[in-house]
Amino acid sequence: MNETADKAIAKDLKPTIFADWGLTDYQEAWDQQEDLLNKTVAIKTENRVNNTNKPTPNHLIFCEHPHVYTLGKSGHPENLLLDEQGLKDKQATYYKINRGGDITYHGPGQLVGYPILDLDNFFTDIHLYLRTLEEAVILTLKDYGIAAGRYPGFTGVWLDADNEKARKICAMGVRCSRWVTMHGFAFNVNVDLDYFKNIVPCGIDDKAVTSLAHELGYQPDMEEVKEKLKNHIAELFQMKLV
Repeated sequence: MNETADKAIAKDLKPTIFADWGLTDYQEAWDQQEDLLNKTVAIKTENRVNNTNKPTPNHLIFCEHPHVYTLGKSGHPENLLLDEQGLKDKQATYYKINRGGDITYHGPGQLVGYPILDLDNFFTDIHLYLRTLEEAVILTLKDYGIAAGRYPGFTGVWLDADNEKARKICAMGVRCSRWVTMHGFAFNVNVDLDYFKNIVPCGIDDKAVTSLAHELGYQPDMEEVKEKLKNHIAELFQMKLV
């Protein structure tokens, strides 16, 4: 490929601010997501009102959370199998939140991704957005020799989705306002799977949950997993991470 073509491709890449927040309190991360989303929506509103064309930022955030259960807008509270004392015993917190989906668990060793993207900069198709995030995780698992795919009728990434051994390795739940996304995915890397026994994960009571460490038989390096996944996301969305 010649230099002119290389420059043309680089010019078309969408600048995206990458940040790794490390181990972050869930409420703090939620508040920061809301702040980034609101700032982006404000720019879009200003552009519409003033007929201007100020660029909107895109963010890709990675983090982990202390033990927490979150219930989406369409979720059922009874899918949390712990009472207040049970949550204290597990050193876990519980939030009802404004994403789609039912209940899920976040904890140390789980790679949580929060893309705060203006889909007007990419494509305005929420289903394609979810499928593209799934594909990035599927490709990351392939890097580790694990065949993964999708389960018809459900979001997320699954192993053995075509038989009775079906088990979920990555959950997803998003919110979109004026085509700006928040929340995202939770990829089980080295997470303690016992915490999933305290919920009906995503409201699905007859399917197992797994992790990359469980499938490999050893704990992979989290930084290495982050790097692989980050690169797959950037390539699939044609991002230039900054």
